[in-house]
Amino acid sequence: MKMRFILGALLIIGLSASPVLADNLTPEEIKKLVDEAVEKRLQEHERMERPMERLEETAPMDEPGVGALPKVGKERRTDRQAPLSFGTSGSGRLIYAKPFVSFPKAIVGGYFDLQYRIHRQPVIETGFGDIRNNQGTTNGFDQQRFVPFIYADITEHVKFASEIEIEHGIRGISDNEISLEFAHIDYLINEKINLRGGIVLIPLGKFNLLHDSPLNDLTDRPLVSRLIIPSTMAETGAGLYGTFYPGRTGKLDYEVYVTTGPCGYLNDGTPRINEEKGTANTRQRKCFSDDGFDINNGKAVSGRLAFSPMLGVEVAGSGYFGNQSPSSYNPLSIFAVDWTLQRGPFELIGEAAWAHARNNTRAIPGSTFNGFSPGSLLTGVGTINPLGLPPERMQGFYIQGNYHFMPSFLTKLSPKRFGEGSTFTAVIRYDRVNLNLGNKGENAGELEQISFGLNYRPVEDAVVKMSYQYLPKSFNPNDGQRIHDSAFVVSVASYF
Repeated sequence: MKMRFILGALLIIGLSASPVLADNLTPEEIKKLVDEAVEKRLQEHERMERPMERLEETAPMDEPGVGALPKVGKERRTDRQAPLSFGTSGSGRLIYAKPFVSFPKAIVGGYFDLQYRIHRQPVIETGFGDIRNNQGTTNGFDQQRFVPFIYADITEHVKFASEIEIEHGIRGISDNEISLEFAHIDYLINEKINLRGGIVLIPLGKFNLLHDSPLNDLTDRPLVSRLIIPSTMAETGAGLYGTFYPGRTGKLDYEVYVTTGPCGYLNDGTPRINEEKGTANTRQRKCFSDDGFDINNGKAVSGRLAFSPMLGVEVAGSGYFGNQSPSSYNPLSIFAVDWTLQRGPFELIGEAAWAHARNNTRAIPGSTFNGFSPGSLLTGVGTINPLGLPPERMQGFYIQGNYHFMPSFLTKLSPKRFGEGSTFTAVIRYDRVNLNLGNKGENAGELEQISFGLNYRPVEDAVVKMSYQYLPKSFNPNDGQRIHDSAFVVSVASYF
């Protein structure tokens, strides 16, 4: 009021000093003119006194559901995120009342692959087993994976990462596999210790953590990483990870988690670990529990410790232990070692794993299939040999050599296509697994494969692959028999 009085007095004195203007105005007009001028001066004074508060009040995202439609994902519309409120108004615009619209944080990317393969034997499944007399086909295309990634920096210390895997997307919704490969939130404390929770990739071997199609130099994943370590293996849980630096050049990485655990039986008690699929169907996403919850109130523990004495050399050990039975204590334990040696254009990588499914040869309490009583031997179940038993112990490994090169004549011929950033890679890999070490004297559980490959990367993110596979010990899923086979595989994969 004091400020208003002073401003009014000064304006009246100023009008009195202007006789021409004063003579032409009535007292009511003079009062109105004075009030408008005082109000204008007060508003200017208030803006100068509280500039930040006034800017905040007029900020366009103070109420996210009101105003012009945002340019989603283009650029940040404000320097500071508007506070969230359930009182946001805006009717049909409420769908834009999200924090990431005004203050985008997420990055979307992913990868896809496409392959064509020709086998000597008819091992490709068609789904028409009875009509075709259990004869599959020998060749075919497959758009195997389309995998979007969503990453986000929530804050400097809070990170989010996820991967959505769509396998064989040409199939109908009911037939293809759509799942969260992983989806977790990290709270970063320091380099030595950080927290992670959500659907996490189990740190069992290195391939389970780095399995993207564009990253790998051969189309097919190693046998040990599919049948003994059931890649991609992910479970819901929480844990820790971090890095230490022992010595001047050494590095020690670790991950450890407590998760939901494996699911090793069908709902009638049939063991899911067998000579055809190994441990692949024990993954949580394959469980018959519709909600994916724990089937036995037990939790699994997993971890990996990787030591790198110098750049280009890493050796790691990892393990997994959890009860796979819904009605008894039949734990599944898997141990693995992996290695990476890099020197110039040469790489030597590999992985070995051992699995033990305790009491997988015996019926669990509550079994209802084939009249097996609890504890009885499951003769002829989960094995190719009708007199054999399902597997309890398995082992396997792969070893792979890579050589990266770029012929100089190609660089001269077409620098844009074969210049910096592009490379060829020659690959050779030997795979061997035994999915039933208990079947003495017969090799029904053995698989063996030798792969020769050549691929071309125009850039590191995209690759065209060719490989020849010699399969002296293979498996035909159409008739359930071990066979001798060979195949030629061409594929393309790329990040986007």
